[in-house]
Amino acid sequence: MTNSANADQNRNPNPNPNQNVNLVAGATGTVGRQIVLELLARGHTVRALTRDPAKADFPAGVEVVRGDLADPASLVPALEGVTGLHLITFDGGLFAPLQTGPEIVALAAGAGVRRITVLNGGGDTPLEDAVKAGPLAWTVLMPVEFMANALEWAEGVRADDTVREPFVGRLSAMVHEGDIGAVAAVALSEDGHGGKSYLITGPEALTIQDKADTLAGARGRKIEVVELTEAQAVEQWRAAGQPEEVIGFLLEVYGNTPPEGRTPIGTVEEVTGRPARTFARWAADHADAFKG
Repeated sequence: MTNSANADQNRNPNPNPNQNVNLVAGATGTVGRQIVLELLARGHTVRALTRDPAKADFPAGVEVVRGDLADPASLVPALEGVTGLHLITFDGGLFAPLQTGPEIVALAAGAGVRRITVLNGGGDTPLEDAVKAGPLAWTVLMPVEFMANALEWAEGVRADDTVREPFVGRLSAMVHEGDIGAVAAVALSEDGHGGKSYLITGPEALTIQDKADTLAGARGRKIEVVELTEAQAVEQWRAAGQPEEVIGFLLEVYGNTPPEGRTPIGTVEEVTGRPARTFARWAADHADAFKG
């Protein structure tokens, strides 16, 4: 982790207007971390925003800064010299929709931010509405199911080589979280993406069995798929501590996945210039998590 984790330190504005300086909110999350790493790999200056810098863990070269989107005033030091700003739409502590969008947009505009990306978690939110109504070039990222969601199976697979899910025949065009990060990095650092909403998918539509077979190949041991009834699935999710609203959402999207969630499209390649990564690649990279 970088030692420059004091968000209260004074900074000079970016002396080079052609250099991209990016502030990434939600930086320790599944997608936020990938945006940070992708921007860093592309040679851009990156600040990772978190409520608790001491718990952050990033490669050298990433500046970890303290701030909270629910408290816009805390963002002022972190925004100095920033050209690209990535936002999430919910309170990182309470997971409630953020109501501070107008204040954040005003601060960003005043600091000289040129581009904003917003991670859409499904549906309109007050923060996204504020960004769209503001003066800055915005890009909305709308990924479908994350490949990283498969990590929820890891414990069960390690224990008894089994995946237990309802609706096992459903299709998902699940996307590699690194590809979401890559699309965001381009939108944050290059012109031409303002005013666009990008639906982001993987390159193929897979069933639960397809995913299990791919993971089995990656780890070198068979995985059995057991189909749960809706009632059994609800019981399993409750036991795992899922809130009732999340359980209702899962039943809806798993039981009747909309076309957008099961139809691969070429956004990743169109924006980044390279094909979207496959689930086989994800599985190979994460095989150890599924080995007993």
